[in-house]
Amino acid sequence: MGSQVGWGTSKEFTDIVKAIGEAKSKAEEERIVTAEIETLKKKIAEPDVPRKKMKEYIIRLVYVEMLGHDASFGYIHAVKMTHDDNLLLKKTGYLAVTLFLNEDHDLIILIVNTIQKDLRSDNYLVCCAALTAVCKLINEETIPAVLPQVVDLLQHPKELVKKKAVMALHRFYQRAPHTVSHLLPKFEKSVCDADPSVTSAALCALFDLITADPRPYKNMTGAFVNILKQVAERRLPKPYDYHGTPAPFIQDNNHNLKYMGIDALGRVIKINPEFAEEHQLAVIDCLEDPDDTLKRKTLDLLYKMTRSSNVEVIVDRMIGYMRTINDSHNKTEIASRIIELAERFAPSNQWFIQTMNQVFELAGDLVPTKVAHDLMRLIAEGAGEEDEDADSQLRSSAVESYLQVLAEPKLPSILLQVICWVLGEYGIADGTYSAFDIIAKLCDVIEAHPADDAVKDLVYRQFMRIEWVIVVPFTTLGTSPLKHEIDSSFLPCRDMQ
Repeated sequence: MGSQVGWGTSKEFTDIVKAIGEAKSKAEEERIVTAEIETLKKKIAEPDVPRKKMKEYIIRLVYVEMLGHDASFGYIHAVKMTHDDNLLLKKTGYLAVTLFLNEDHDLIILIVNTIQKDLRSDNYLVCCAALTAVCKLINEETIPAVLPQVVDLLQHPKELVKKKAVMALHRFYQRAPHTVSHLLPKFEKSVCDADPSVTSAALCALFDLITADPRPYKNMTGAFVNILKQVAERRLPKPYDYHGTPAPFIQDNNHNLKYMGIDALGRVIKINPEFAEEHQLAVIDCLEDPDDTLKRKTLDLLYKMTRSSNVEVIVDRMIGYMRTINDSHNKTEIASRIIELAERFAPSNQWFIQTMNQVFELAGDLVPTKVAHDLMRLIAEGAGEEDEDADSQLRSSAVESYLQVLAEPKLPSILLQVICWVLGEYGIADGTYSAFDIIAKLCDVIEAHPADDAVKDLVYRQFMRIEWVIVVPFTTLGTSPLKHEIDSSFLPCRDMQ
């Protein structure tokens, strides 16, 4: 661990790190760190400390501060090390001062000249170290002293230097916008740089600028779209893939941005719905997002986008989403949306019936009673075009589907009422099922839901409409516990025998 902290540090420091890591209490840790501070005070104060040793002492000071203790007695030595000609020592000094100091510290004045010199260095690693310090340490008063050098580095042949120069200008804008207001076009130029890292840094800066005032940057929409196309089409170098996702840091995968995109598409639809139709799949994918607010906004947009050409896809995804939620309010709202879309754009009566069955099954008694009545009216009236064959097929299909639905272990009362009504009205209409088959199914429903009076009453009324009561001996019910209740209900019918 010692070598990881400070590039070949001594065994003494390694032992201290180990001792702190193995401390059994906070008090023991405090004792070890206090002793380390006293040791460093003595060693740093010694005359002619070798540079290699001073580097280790500064690293140990960093460790002391990381543990929450004051190491200000050694700050000046870190500042002095930034002046060193040795690259490793200089980088150590810069690392320490960026951790020790803030932009208002009194020692900053001692480092500005060194930063100016290093920004003009022929060694790009020295330039990078100085730019890192610039982002952390330069304040509003000292920005003019280093600004010309930072601007010059935007033309540096090394991409790493250009990226850090853009980041430094961005930092200047955040601290004192007026100091770089004349340089804002530099960000626009950098966003089109051939290197993705420079582009990424420029996009961060432009985000702040556009947030403050988007009007001057409307002409950059094309450039932003081209950048996203490069990302989406995987035209960036392979190192910019992260866990299989191309450049997620450039794509800004942010719930708020997705929300704004969905909201913008909703506004576009009001002008011309065709503009948003090609993005239908991307909108539907937003239903998979874990953010509930975004999901609800997406559902609103899908509702507005629905046409007869896409109703099946959109309603299917809406039903899939309804399966994942438990909140009654949201479930009621989604169910009402699905019902409205199905009524307006249903491609066929069969599809409508199947869709309503799923809505009843998922939303249960949250569905208005009127919807059940409308569904039964549709089955009763058929296509309304005097096509008896089509109407008979529709009713037979409804009977078949409801017989399958009855196999489900738990069904809401409103759906059971629809099922019982359809089976009673049309269960024996096409001759596929006998009256006894249908009445047996209805008896099963009552036995499975003995406390549901609404279902029980409806079933008894349907019994009275089935002619098998007149023809088939009533003893076929055997010793069913329902026999007594049915006997009483059917007395008038049995008198007709």
